[in-house]
Amino acid sequence: MTQTCPWLRFYGDVPHSLSYPEVTLYQAVAATAARVPDALAWDFLDTTSTYRAFLASIDACANALAALGLAAGERILISMPTSPQGVIAFYAANKLGAVPALIHPLSTAPEIEYYLNASRARLALTLDAFYDRFASIKPKLPLETLILARIPDYLSPLKKFGFWLTKGRKIPRVGADARVRWWADFMAGPHPAAPRGGTRTQDPAAILFSGGTTGVPKGILLSSRNFIAEGMQAATWGGMGEGDSILAILPIFHGFGLGVCVNAAFMAGGKSILVPMFSAEIVAKLLRTKRPNLLVGVPTLYDALTRDPSLAKADLSCLRATFSGADTLPRPVKERFEKLVAGRGGRVKLLEGYGLTEAVTAIMAMPLAEYREGSIGIPFPDMLAKICRVGSEEALAPGEEGEICVAGPAVMLGYLDDPQATRETLRVHADGRTWLHTGDLGKMDADGFFYFTVRLKRMIKSSGFNVYPAQVEAVLYQHPLVAEACVAGVPDPAQVERVHAFVVLKDPAQANADTAQKLIEHCRAQLIKWSCPREIEFRAALPKTRVGKTDYKVLVQEYSARQDHKEKN
Repeated sequence: MTQTCPWLRFYGDVPHSLSYPEVTLYQAVAATAARVPDALAWDFLDTTSTYRAFLASIDACANALAALGLAAGERILISMPTSPQGVIAFYAANKLGAVPALIHPLSTAPEIEYYLNASRARLALTLDAFYDRFASIKPKLPLETLILARIPDYLSPLKKFGFWLTKGRKIPRVGADARVRWWADFMAGPHPAAPRGGTRTQDPAAILFSGGTTGVPKGILLSSRNFIAEGMQAATWGGMGEGDSILAILPIFHGFGLGVCVNAAFMAGGKSILVPMFSAEIVAKLLRTKRPNLLVGVPTLYDALTRDPSLAKADLSCLRATFSGADTLPRPVKERFEKLVAGRGGRVKLLEGYGLTEAVTAIMAMPLAEYREGSIGIPFPDMLAKICRVGSEEALAPGEEGEICVAGPAVMLGYLDDPQATRETLRVHADGRTWLHTGDLGKMDADGFFYFTVRLKRMIKSSGFNVYPAQVEAVLYQHPLVAEACVAGVPDPAQVERVHAFVVLKDPAQANADTAQKLIEHCRAQLIKWSCPREIEFRAALPKTRVGKTDYKVLVQEYSARQDHKEKN
């Protein structure tokens, strides 16, 4: 095992393998509730729930859903922020053997219609504020029941009043609709006790959708075993146990938010601090008031936190582990965040990790006691990883670049109703294992540490040479004038693609031709010729995806639209 997994010698106190119970997600949470019934499971805007009360809520929700006709094998669409209702319904559906499909609560009406058609869900859960979007659509399978929740459902009387003053009174009233059930009534009403469905640990437990960056979003089918394994792995890696807490600032429709911020906490008996709205100011306040032990997020979050003035005097000694994922972590961001924490009583290091929704989320990260420049870390217990030659199953030697492939208990069941895409992504190799071909380029060093290069689809081909945007962005971030940077390939008649940099300056007043030339020269001093930006485009801000990653596709689309407009005029 050690010969094929050289990374094991860097595990420290982390066990090489874990014992995963052969149960469903509901049964796993019930086991935690039996073990620590009086421990806090979640905190939502100062309203808290013990594990005993959490399990009772899940059971009550399962009873109500069963009374509405939700049965094993059926789907329910959950379109909720990170909130008790969304989390409770997720595990309640699992108890019945039904499969929740989770989507962004800000999805547009056409997107909701697509997701309902893809999942064939007859029931949906969303907020009252988004009723109009659901009311306006006509999916192929009629939506029979729409459960509407309100943010104040789990707020204290004082906070309910505050919410009504600031936001609640602006929410349009919901008219007569026979399909509507209100969460509060739905949970309070007497319903017959629903037995647990006969599903097993390997059966489908959730549908999460890809971000749609490669076209139409794919439904990713994940099992209870996938969630339990990834949750236990992440909790073990971060040292999260009973009495610990983690900020759930990433949304539950995303594997990172649901898998690590929520489910991993429940597997460990820790507390998930549910955050329905994300901003750096909110996170900074929660760091000061809730004092979580673990923080996971995207690089843009950590960058924003370093600029939040309220943390300059905060006690950050509570932080024991911080991880960054979902996008490349620029070294200056890492160093600024670590400096901030060190100055406020903490000793934590910001460590990079790697994962993808096809394996729930994070499946490798840097060990707590190790750091290697540019590395995304080593695989979690029971997860295997290797570098294969692109387009093949041939494993490459350390140092050679190829496609990152992973195997283990967190790997998905497949894509929803798409056997061809499933066959292309999940392949049985000569060792008999099913390997997930991630579509990401990377390398592994001799010690088993992995290094992410680029999404295969994002790599720039300039004059026949490969250009890696993250490498160019890292150089731009080193320049003292640069606040944010995104590098992309744009069409070029001579080079096929040329390197174009979108840059946000710390001082917008310096956005001029001289500064652009300085940044290009800065890159030329550190990068090979064909990797250097041909032009710098200054922006007031960079567009972000719904999980906070820089949305390079929007930038390229806007660039192309401007070029088309110029050609037509």
